[in-house]
Amino acid sequence: MSRRILVVDDESHILHVLSLKLRNSGFIVDTAVDGEDAMHQLASAQPDLVITDLQMPYVNGIELCRSLLSDAATADIPVIILTARGYALGSEAASLSNVRKVVNKPFSPRTILEQVRRVLGIDTDIMERAA
Repeated sequence: MSRRILVVDDESHILHVLSLKLRNSGFIVDTAVDGEDAMHQLASAQPDLVITDLQMPYVNGIELCRSLLSDAATADIPVIILTARGYALGSEAASLSNVRKVVNKPFSPRTILEQVRRVLGIDTDIMERAA
């Protein structure tokens, strides 16, 4: 069974690059342009992982993480946060139990794929043998 990932970012090129890399690696990928869009999508399809930008209009990445935690149905979904280099997460963000990894932009799509596999507990040797 393929794992579903929701990628949330207000930059279309990041959505495109991450979606392509993850789909080519066998994941089902949904995208959202901001946290508000993501929350609407979570009502219809729950992902196994959320990758979200930190700084977005309407609902930012921290607010999205808090929203996930506040609902029993989504509280256990792990999150990877993408952030602009040099933008430090405050102690409040660091205390969010669903945030598993913070990755600085710019990043390599391969690095994100490795982090996704690590967070989801996917053995990369098995994935490479299956490819």
